[in-house]
Amino acid sequence: MRDAHPHEASVGIAYYVSDTDGIGGRLRDAPEDFRVDEIEAVECEPIDADPGAYPHVVVRATLRGWATSDFAGRVANRLGMSRERITWAGTKDRDAVTTQLFSIRDPDPDAVAALSIENADLTVCGRTGRPVLFGDLVGNRFEIVVRDAADGVGAITDELAAFAEDGESGDESSDATRTARVAVPNWFGQQRFGSRRAITHRVGLAIVRDDWRGAVRAVVGRPSEREPERTQRARETADQAFERLAAGEDPDWADALDAMPGHLGQERAMLQRCRERDADSPADFQSAVETAPESLQRLYVHAAQSWLFNRMLSARLERGLPFDRPVEGDVVAFGTEREGVFVPDTDRTQRVTADRVATIERHCERGRAVVTHPLVGTATDLAAADTAPGDIERAILDDADLAPAEFAGPDPFGSTGDRRAIRVATDLAVETDAADDPELRFALPKGSYATAIVREYCKVDPDRL
Repeated sequence: MRDAHPHEASVGIAYYVSDTDGIGGRLRDAPEDFRVDEIEAVECEPIDADPGAYPHVVVRATLRGWATSDFAGRVANRLGMSRERITWAGTKDRDAVTTQLFSIRDPDPDAVAALSIENADLTVCGRTGRPVLFGDLVGNRFEIVVRDAADGVGAITDELAAFAEDGESGDESSDATRTARVAVPNWFGQQRFGSRRAITHRVGLAIVRDDWRGAVRAVVGRPSEREPERTQRARETADQAFERLAAGEDPDWADALDAMPGHLGQERAMLQRCRERDADSPADFQSAVETAPESLQRLYVHAAQSWLFNRMLSARLERGLPFDRPVEGDVVAFGTEREGVFVPDTDRTQRVTADRVATIERHCERGRAVVTHPLVGTATDLAAADTAPGDIERAILDDADLAPAEFAGPDPFGSTGDRRAIRVATDLAVETDAADDPELRFALPKGSYATAIVREYCKVDPDRL
């Protein structure tokens, strides 16, 4: 076990599970170096089916260099409709080649079939009676090329196969391709928190603590040395406004707003609301937070849950507890394999008592269940007290000075919580080309991050992932 990059440690990721030096390298030299294909569970009727019963036209799109929401907006513009009529199963990165489903409510099917959008290949799949939604996403298949990598791929693969605890180090199918069953902790990746300036969890923690002033300051102030100097100076100006307010002086929100660069739209929106309301009360600062899109407001609290979860995984590694099987006190989730990936059902959970450890171990060995830790919310039942998992969960919450009941914020800031698998396993293929640039091919269930695997190989600043 090896210490993680310091920037990862700031979001709760304390370790790598492989000890071999990283291969370094670069990702995303071109979008084609990072390919993502959705695995969905959507069945379509023919395109000539009754539009009254099946009003949604489903399109499969392969996109190069498109953010999902931006592409949906372009489709809406071309079809002359509201963007709200277009939905999808999963959001994908811009710097990639992605294949995913979109559904369009009540369009002209001929207009859809005739769509021609740059860097996009579209295929009409048919009709459905309901929109394509996040719940339709089963997982994603990845093909990721690491450019200018050093040696070490084979040794790292062996270590990740050992973490999978399947007793197999993989099969050599050819001189250039290696396959293995590997596993890693199911970390929330750096993208969840912000790469250059990881603050979304800090905003969420302030919201959960009912510290709306602190939430706004986390967004607009608190400069990071990883940002451009102009941005750092603007955040310092915002910090000075908060310090003046704390001292009972005029915060001069207009000065802070003027200093903030134009491309930082959310920061400017919050400062504009502070200026309009001459903010000095919790209600004023809550109003400033509410200038963010509702999806981002929810993300703030989800990021706080994710940070707590990452810290629980780090603590479990420190204690040497297994990830592939339960110990007394754990909570497991049962599930099924769909399209080659295991999908846990967190509505089907079971506590592991001392007399049930061996039985639940067999379920995990046979691929029927996985060990979980909580995404803490108001309905969270922590692992049993006086057990190792229960000690971990309570210690992390105590250190953060939080309790599950504190997640009872106003919509969209509240959360009942959930549970999440602590480990993700996959069949990995590593292919090396003539230039010795390895390509990693694997599939993961929805909600799991490809960077959880790639980081073990590269061991670089997460900004480079």
